[in-house]
Amino acid sequence: MIERFCEAGHAVGWVTGDEVYGGNPALAQMLAERQIGSVMAVSCRTEVRTAGGKFRVDSLVRKVPRTAWQRMSAGGGAKGPRHYDWAAIGLLPEAVAGIYRLLIRRNRTTGELAYYRCFSPHPVPIGTLVRVAGMRWRIEETFQAGKGLAGLDEHQVRRYTPWLRWVTLAMLAHAFLAVVRAREHRDHPVPDGLIALTCNEIQRLFATPSTPPDNQREHRLRWSLWRRRHQARARTCHYRRRTATP
Repeated sequence: MIERFCEAGHAVGWVTGDEVYGGNPALAQMLAERQIGSVMAVSCRTEVRTAGGKFRVDSLVRKVPRTAWQRMSAGGGAKGPRHYDWAAIGLLPEAVAGIYRLLIRRNRTTGELAYYRCFSPHPVPIGTLVRVAGMRWRIEETFQAGKGLAGLDEHQVRRYTPWLRWVTLAMLAHAFLAVVRAREHRDHPVPDGLIALTCNEIQRLFATPSTPPDNQREHRLRWSLWRRRHQARARTCHYRRRTATP
């Protein structure tokens, strides 16, 4: 799919994926040959080559000095910025010339570790690799939203053509909600004490019958405002608690 995308004349700067794709050496080599940067998650058993020899990635963590860890955000999440500790280790070049690094992510609360094998045609700061690694969550959140809001996974077909039709309609419905949300944020700034309209809230409002009784319509609108006000209060309290937690 990536090859067809590039051969059609499109360009992409980075590719990211989970361990399934990070464990595919053919994919990594193809991206490097096309000079496409990659940040691929790999398992803890993956072996990499450094200037000091060949090691499993989980054994390299013990060699990272304490001063090498940097606290950075992998992007915004449902509960605020996703802050982790990050460190990068240089790897030896492979068949294709470029910059190879191992990116390590450490959970600041649990200490859980994750590993990413990275390639870039030119030197880039660690913040760029962190940003690309964080895009995976946005992609997965988009799939989740498509399933929950537009029924992306509710087809019962076994052939490609009906599957394609269903997925196309579901993606169109999800895109409609996203465009309405973006326009609302641009044209109607949210007042204090409310969260901005979300795709979930817009979907609920569109689910209201077009000509409901007046009392039912007003009730649903008031319920929507109450929900957004409650969510704004909960978000503010959560952000304050996270800020106060060392």
